[in-house]
Amino acid sequence: MSEIVGTVQGHRDGHGFVQADDGDASVFLPPQEMRSVMHRDRVKVRVVRFDRRGRPEGLVLDIIERRKTPIIGRLLQEGGAWLVAPEDRRFGQDILISPKGTANAEPGQVVAVELTEAPSLLAKPVGRVVEVLGGIDDPGMEIEIAVRKYEVPHRFSDATLAQAAKLPEKVRATDKKQRIDLTDVSMVTIDGEDARDFDDAVYCEPATIGRAKAPNGWRLLVAIADVSHYVKPGEPLDLDAYERATSVYFPRRVIPMLPEKLSNGLCSLNPDVERLSMVCDMLVTADGDVHAYQFFPAVIRSHARLTYTEVAAILGNTRGPEALRRPELLPHLLHLHEVYRALLKSRSGRGAVDFDTTETQIVCDDNGRIAKIVPRVRTDAHRLIEECMLAANVCSADFITRAKHPSLFRVHEGPTPEKRQLLRNYLKALGLGLSLGEEPQPGDYQAIAQAVKDRPDVTQIHTMMLRSMQQAIYTPTNSGHFGLAYEAYTHFTSPIRRYPDLLVHRVIKALLGRGRYDLKLPAVQHQVGNVKRKPGGARGALSKGLPAAPTKAVARLKLPPAEAAAWETVGIHCSANERRADEASRDVEAWLKCMFMRERLGEEYGGTVSAVTSFGLFVQLDGLYVEGLIHITELGGEYYRFDETRQELRGERTGTRYVVGSRVRVQVSRVDLDTRKIDFRLVREAGEERPAAASGRKRNRGSDKDWVEPGAAQEALAEVRQADLEVKRATKAARGSGEGRARVSVAATVSGKTGKASASKGSRGKR
Repeated sequence: MSEIVGTVQGHRDGHGFVQADDGDASVFLPPQEMRSVMHRDRVKVRVVRFDRRGRPEGLVLDIIERRKTPIIGRLLQEGGAWLVAPEDRRFGQDILISPKGTANAEPGQVVAVELTEAPSLLAKPVGRVVEVLGGIDDPGMEIEIAVRKYEVPHRFSDATLAQAAKLPEKVRATDKKQRIDLTDVSMVTIDGEDARDFDDAVYCEPATIGRAKAPNGWRLLVAIADVSHYVKPGEPLDLDAYERATSVYFPRRVIPMLPEKLSNGLCSLNPDVERLSMVCDMLVTADGDVHAYQFFPAVIRSHARLTYTEVAAILGNTRGPEALRRPELLPHLLHLHEVYRALLKSRSGRGAVDFDTTETQIVCDDNGRIAKIVPRVRTDAHRLIEECMLAANVCSADFITRAKHPSLFRVHEGPTPEKRQLLRNYLKALGLGLSLGEEPQPGDYQAIAQAVKDRPDVTQIHTMMLRSMQQAIYTPTNSGHFGLAYEAYTHFTSPIRRYPDLLVHRVIKALLGRGRYDLKLPAVQHQVGNVKRKPGGARGALSKGLPAAPTKAVARLKLPPAEAAAWETVGIHCSANERRADEASRDVEAWLKCMFMRERLGEEYGGTVSAVTSFGLFVQLDGLYVEGLIHITELGGEYYRFDETRQELRGERTGTRYVVGSRVRVQVSRVDLDTRKIDFRLVREAGEERPAAASGRKRNRGSDKDWVEPGAAQEALAEVRQADLEVKRATKAARGSGEGRARVSVAATVSGKTGKASASKGSRGKR
């Protein structure tokens, strides 16, 4: 049998998997093998057998490296013994703490534990408390847990802080050399009300393209903070920025990629102060096509810090109070709106996928708890900035591609064959007359979205279409962006919070100087998830859930092996960190929602089925935008079958079915803070809130009065069980009185007690 070296991935049920370093193999570890190892240990295993599902099962031969980072959990005292229950259930084992190793922590507090003795087949792991975080209900504790649980770097090194402290408070005269002065241009920043760092500023004016005598297009300027001027390769600031790779956004708190002096000060395009920037200067035609573009370093001064709400109000009423407060900016904002409509026209022409989805915003009180959850309203102001940034990103990708220089592209591959087939079957089951070809294009998705926009189940269809797509990744191999319908796309517009954008800036600067950017990874090892890489090494394994590098046949640059490996490594690192940041953010939001719903146990709400699985229904509550699970056992005594094609649960006897988009009424029955899960109990389905379809005696007629309430199925089942009980009693009586009499008794019992059940079966047979 083969031997594999990889990283252990624990499971909350006690078993685990070993993800091979090459990313191609995953070996199952039974619970007995997991007793001597822990989640994130690096091991060597031997495949000893294959289970009935065809999975390779392994035997641990050697533990190459133990996990070194502290484990977060709650300190408990049971039977006089101290132990820590890990917050991450994938560890599977509690950690024993010696009485002298508690660091004076109190029972119930959240602590960080360092292992002193590794687990074995006969003994649990032993550790000591190295940090006391506080009580489980302390404000902000959910964020403190998340950053340590997901190993998000949240403290800058002393060298980084020292370097940041030496930076100037404002732009110096020497910094302005060889830069174009655009301080007189009326650039503005447009962001949310809670934004503190401003990456981008925009400006637009009419322009004449070609030999036309009148303006027939627009000149669009997108100025991006020039972070690369202050963050040099190999310096402490760069090392910490690379390690973090992205800023992590939580409710009420941000873990920035760069120190606050840079992210909110020197590199932020704050109003009425000079700032260094990289500018993408574009000529946009009336059809929304970029006719020409150029990049250059500049000095700008933002003339105003605007919010989406302000800009939307100005564009909605040019004579309103908001517009009257900004009369000097009104013409420029109107030009921005004009170029946005042209760019939107171009988006529609190339068939980019554009779904209307509801995003939510968590509003917290002074204690850090959820006050309310509100939907984010997308206005033309949001879309305006989005289209301007997309145009600048496309120009940067085109500029780098034409120069044949390596860089990181933002790649979004089309749907996999499996997901494509699942979506195709789903659309066929709906009877829409719409389908996907073997090689679907973005326009095919958008055509389906347009065809179903007026259907009541449009949200359900959009959800299934989104699930069929892959996640976007960073990679030096350009395979285009499927969702946006771009042949080449990269990230250029947020170098304050994304390391790939910083690399793109360095590449563009090198090309403007007639040179090349030599990527050299920091001389340290970085680990994200189960990915461990050495600078200049091979690609290594991808963390679980991270898409593999694109396999689409594309023209590859001929690079030296070391350089190619470096670009691929940094792409994987940035993609893995992005996934980690998303997981940490979702974990915090799930925590806050659990705390929010814990005060609402027993309350009833209307909701919509957001997902259907073999084990139950996920329901999103109306108005609260909180999702929970109705376990299949809470759907009554009916036996339900899961249809993956139709994404539905259908009752075998009554025909009652639940699909994505079904309206239900639920009661909050359980909130588990440890697992971040909320459980609902199905209460009833009012006339307008019943499942998408239900089976009654006259189901095919589609009459509301013939619809059978789910309680009828439960009543029928109770009658069947009572009939069975009476049959058993009659059988026992027959043993003493004779077989013939028993037959008569049994027949009479069945026919007399199951009339309703028989009628139900009869009606089902007519379908």
